[in-house]
Amino acid sequence: MIDVLIPAWNEEDALPLVLAGLPKNWVRNVIVCDNGSTDRTAAVARANGGIVISQPLRGYGNACLAGMRYLKTLPPSEQPQIVVFLDGDYSDYPDELPNVVAPILNEGKDMVIGSRRLGGMEPGAMTFPQRFGNWLAPLLIRWFYGYRFSDLGPFRAIRWDKLQLLEMEDKNFGWTVEMQVKAAKHKLVCAEVPVRYRKRAGGKSKVSGTIRGAFLAGTKIIATIFKYL
Repeated sequence: MIDVLIPAWNEEDALPLVLAGLPKNWVRNVIVCDNGSTDRTAAVARANGGIVISQPLRGYGNACLAGMRYLKTLPPSEQPQIVVFLDGDYSDYPDELPNVVAPILNEGKDMVIGSRRLGGMEPGAMTFPQRFGNWLAPLLIRWFYGYRFSDLGPFRAIRWDKLQLLEMEDKNFGWTVEMQVKAAKHKLVCAEVPVRYRKRAGGKSKVSGTIRGAFLAGTKIIATIFKYL
């Protein structure tokens, strides 16, 4: 069973495109973690078949943690084998989900990162600070933890039991890098697959939309890498 977790804050325009683009025959449930949206994010999620979990306490990691808590409330027989994380802004290509989970299903991997650096990125989809940080963070992980990643991409898949083993705790921008650092520390068998990336379909980026957001995200990512040394 594959469940998808989508953290979302004010994504009423893009979210229907994300949900429509997911390959239905591959996914059991789509859990939309509404992070205190002030628009119709929750309503459009329900209208398009999503299970909405409310997390009014803002923060990317807070939203993801709320989705995980929901999955833990399910009876053990109904909990997923694989969890896929995907953003709600339609910058990723949801129809690439089979490629992202394939190394887990076919090769016994524990975690797969959808790499935007290995795939094709639309011009302007990431700002220069984002691209620089996305180059620096994997380099530091390789130096300090001995694991090679090319990206901190949000489109990723992980075995549910391994995800719980990581004991995720970051409440904001450090979520993705925390997962990769802890995967290295726990010696998870990881892989990357190329994924495409484009400009968001609507709304405003919570990271690149402001200088302050980009600075805070970059600082948190670097701090998280050093935190678990």
